[in-house]
Amino acid sequence: MSVGICPIKAFNDNYIWCLHNKTHCVVVDPGDAVPVLAFCQDNNLTLSAILITHHHWDHTGGIDALLEAFSGMPVYGPHNQNIKQITHRLSQGDDIELEYLNNKFTVLEVPGHTLDHIAYYGDSGLFCGDTLFSAGCGRLFEGSPQQMFDSLAKLTALPTNTAVYCTHEYTMANIAFAEAAEPHNQALIQYKQWANQQREKNIPTLPSSIQKELAVNPFLRCSSQELVANVSKNMGARLTSEQATFAALRSWKDSF
Repeated sequence: MSVGICPIKAFNDNYIWCLHNKTHCVVVDPGDAVPVLAFCQDNNLTLSAILITHHHWDHTGGIDALLEAFSGMPVYGPHNQNIKQITHRLSQGDDIELEYLNNKFTVLEVPGHTLDHIAYYGDSGLFCGDTLFSAGCGRLFEGSPQQMFDSLAKLTALPTNTAVYCTHEYTMANIAFAEAAEPHNQALIQYKQWANQQREKNIPTLPSSIQKELAVNPFLRCSSQELVANVSKNMGARLTSEQATFAALRSWKDSF
């Protein structure tokens, strides 16, 4: 039985990704239970598992209400004791199999946005929470620039055709910054046109792909001479490595 993947919209710009067949579904980072419960009711689906990437409330706030509606299901997530509802705590290299959906995932530890952040990679794609966005990356609330640089390198080592399911519709704002960092990137210019058309129709710009992000995402392009020159000029810093460029780029984005 084939598995579909669709975004359930929540809050202003969150996507709760839902993997489903004709009878069951699994959701990733349900910050709000209400739209998930409505989706399950409208499609006559039984929620059979929850996947959590990190502890922020807009990714975990709906867990309790979903467990009340669908008791006894597993909740997968990181080794963070503050997320008390997690039944299966996961580390780098762990594998999980989603019952009913015939889907398997391997866990990747990707600290940076938070220290507990994990991602799920499998045949269906990459569910990366707030680590990698289209044309951007997560703000460093807890981790260091080096940690995020290494985490993004771990993700971009995946096959280039990997679908990237991140949790926020930040693409247009990210593109605006990417243009400032690398204004002559032709792939970025074309991507902006496409993304604009999507958003004008209220259609998500996601999922992206590893291949697309390598072409347009400034945080994955710290070897670009144009980008290095613009970051160096803007931040008034002499950048001697890709890691230094990344740190300065992330700092620039924070105040952009």
